[in-house]
Amino acid sequence: MKKFGTFRLILILIVFVPLVAIFQDELLGLIFSGVLVLAVLYWIGTRIGNKGKRKPEEMPIMTKEKEDRYEQLGMTTSEIELFRSTMNVAKGQIDRVQRNTAQSSKLKAIDLRHDTVKAAKALFKELVKEPTRLHDASHFLYTHLPNMADLTDKYLEINQHEVKSKEAFAKLEESAQVIDQLSLLIVQDYQQFVADDLEELDVEISIAKQSLNRDNKLKSELK
Repeated sequence: MKKFGTFRLILILIVFVPLVAIFQDELLGLIFSGVLVLAVLYWIGTRIGNKGKRKPEEMPIMTKEKEDRYEQLGMTTSEIELFRSTMNVAKGQIDRVQRNTAQSSKLKAIDLRHDTVKAAKALFKELVKEPTRLHDASHFLYTHLPNMADLTDKYLEINQHEVKSKEAFAKLEESAQVIDQLSLLIVQDYQQFVADDLEELDVEISIAKQSLNRDNKLKSELK
């Protein structure tokens, strides 16, 4: 968009400015000057409007192996597209949270207390392994993680102000408290997602213990 806007501006300058010089007509010159001013204002407005916008994460190319795996899992084309799009956005949000955390001692302390980034990455990996369970992580994907990314963005923005008012300090403290609560929720999201795996592990451990007890009992009877 920026490149296209710049190109149009240059084109206007190249075409219209010589015409003004050729015709040397005052009215025509005013018209062309007005066009140039509007073009410059449009270009500047486009640059300012796009300055603060984040570029959307580029969708990675889907390999044949992944496509085959999704199809084997019975996923439809629309389900595959939804999964890949959602995960692509989530990856960008996790990266943002990690970058923001690294820039603030307060955010680092919260992350160390809860292992927020670690839990978010772990849940992301679990979803990659089980793409059909996207709905089981809906709170994480559509509420907790996006809010965490946005709040840490805002926290850094306010924290980087050279002069802070009492209101700014109060907002920072309030934001930190909410970020702390969100961190706990993200960890809970991960724990709930893998809860079935933990239950299965408990069962396997219990069976293994019973087997060991039987073996030990048999050995002691043989003695």
